[in-house]
Amino acid sequence: MRKLILFLIILALFASCKKYLDVNTSPNNPTSVPPGVLLPTTTIAIAFANTNDLDRVTSLLVQHIAGIASQAADYDVYKLEGYFDNAWNFELYNGAINNLLKIIDEHGATSPAYAGVAKLQLAYAFSMLTDLWGDVPYSKAGRGLKFGSSPRFDKQQDIYQGNAADSIQSLFDLVKEGIADLDKPSLLKPGKDDIVYGPDTTTNLAKWKRMGNTLLLKFAMQISNVNPTLAKSTIDAVIAGNNYINSNAVDFDVPFGSSVGNQNPLYTFNNLNRQTDQMLSQRLLNLMRSLNDTVRLGKYFTKPTGNFVAFDNGATVTAPTLASRSKYNTFVTGTTGEAPARLLTFAQVNFILAESALILGTAGDADTYYQAGIKANMQKTGMTTAEIDNYFATNPSVVTLAGTTEQKRNQIITQKYIAWIGNGIEAYNDYRRTGYPVLALANNAAGHNPNVIPTRLTYPLNELSRNPNTPNPVTRTDVKLWWAK
Repeated sequence: MRKLILFLIILALFASCKKYLDVNTSPNNPTSVPPGVLLPTTTIAIAFANTNDLDRVTSLLVQHIAGIASQAADYDVYKLEGYFDNAWNFELYNGAINNLLKIIDEHGATSPAYAGVAKLQLAYAFSMLTDLWGDVPYSKAGRGLKFGSSPRFDKQQDIYQGNAADSIQSLFDLVKEGIADLDKPSLLKPGKDDIVYGPDTTTNLAKWKRMGNTLLLKFAMQISNVNPTLAKSTIDAVIAGNNYINSNAVDFDVPFGSSVGNQNPLYTFNNLNRQTDQMLSQRLLNLMRSLNDTVRLGKYFTKPTGNFVAFDNGATVTAPTLASRSKYNTFVTGTTGEAPARLLTFAQVNFILAESALILGTAGDADTYYQAGIKANMQKTGMTTAEIDNYFATNPSVVTLAGTTEQKRNQIITQKYIAWIGNGIEAYNDYRRTGYPVLALANNAAGHNPNVIPTRLTYPLNELSRNPNTPNPVTRTDVKLWWAK
């Protein structure tokens, strides 16, 4: 199935476009595409966007990696203008969102199982956009010319919370609607085309429900600074329902393949196309050494010389030789590109529940969840039971919450930050939301404001030039998002 991904994306995009110049209707030009053709393309489009350019820029901003050359060197010192057109246009809006809406609009009435999965993916895709850029096209986006060629930009608070006066459905309600659809009688159900939880149609929808409820946890934590009441009530309800991701086995991981054209972008960029551009950040290495956590770091990054060789963010000194550099290891990339995009995880769930117990007073013990999150991530990276037990026994001050509420929160988010190596977007979200872990400015910082780690990405040039609804003047990268600390 994955060998057909590029073809399917092209086919789905082609079928999504209304052919206004056609005079006659040809049976060889379908006006409707089966949902089983569209679903793999939307799933891969989201995963590709998460592991491609958007991951590079966010992983550099949170200092998981350091930039050595080309665009990675620009991102490392906050020079963000002129990038992200492909991620915005092809990967998210045209690759994922347009086709998810086609599934919902054309097949929702007869096959709500497909519509339910599509709504969950749609909520995830839109959350990526608004979490990185703030105000984005949302309620009027992805529907061709129905609302004009220049969709309005909705406010981030309306995207998350809804706005009935402007006919904006909240991301929370979109997810709940998707979960409800999964229980309805359905003519067609995802099977082999469900590359995440398929092909077993008797169990995959139950796993999508867990994914949806985990998405509610993620969204609730995201807005906890600005709407703690909604955050708490949402998390309380999800805990009570007890139907969220509860093991590494049901993580929302999107698989890639090992053949050319099907590989994880983290592999192709770092091992094939741009081998010289980025490597392990010295700052992450320093953090992991301070936590005595280099065994786990070795799962994430290589040691070609037998030792970690890192580089400081924004440094202008000569970089280490390519052969000696610590770069992403096979847990992140796969041996030949087959590592999945890890989007929602059991470790993440435990860290969310730890933080919410700490700051919102939701059910459960924060320390218990915290330790479970560390163990879940260590297990996922491939650490042995003996290695995990030894780490817990020899580092009690690291694996036990202590101090003030903020000190405990710092511990939780720092461990979550480590668990998100390979998914810079989520680490970047938590950093902007909490301020943890504490990061120093890159050397030789530039961009809109060299005194601030960017709090958002710059809008793509194509959107600035073609859509008059794009915020004007252009929002600077030091302007915080609505939900940020």
